[in-house]
Amino acid sequence: MPNVYDFDETIVYPNAGIEFIKFIMRRHPQLRLYLPRMGREAVHYRIFHKRPKPFKAEFYVFMRSLPEWEKEVELFWKIYAGSMLRPWYLERKQPDDIIISDSADFLLRPICERLGVRLVATRVNTATGRLIGPDCYGLEKLRRLREEFGEVEIEEFYSDSLYDEPLAKMAKRAWLVNRDELTPWPFS
Repeated sequence: MPNVYDFDETIVYPNAGIEFIKFIMRRHPQLRLYLPRMGREAVHYRIFHKRPKPFKAEFYVFMRSLPEWEKEVELFWKIYAGSMLRPWYLERKQPDDIIISDSADFLLRPICERLGVRLVATRVNTATGRLIGPDCYGLEKLRRLREEFGEVEIEEFYSDSLYDEPLAKMAKRAWLVNRDELTPWPFS
């Protein structure tokens, strides 16, 4: 039975998507023209506390103008993987681990390959920056896990977000992650 992990703020310290965007905007200042569009959606999300598809749809809109995005993603992980990955995860990592995240698949695939683990993530069309299907979040994570791996039994589940309770309930043991502190999941 595999262990299943959320990614952002669970096994990495910051949100990888936001860090990647900051990295790209420093390296390609001409792409900053997309920031107002991305910012409007982020403000809407913060004000209304919803996760609308348009927010994620606009999150990677700069991808349509990013030359050689694969090299940029590789460089990002080459520079930041060592400082972002939490030591407690590296100590526990197993080859049958599954990372499940609402972050973009194109961004997480290289680090998951480097770690030798499997990935389920939000599908993003790198030519347009648009989502392919729903954001891999909340109940969608459970649906996508079953789509990819069938009726998998989860040994342990780790996440920083209570929105991941559907996966936590599937696991033999579940852990809520707060930075480097792991506490048993607070089931309701």
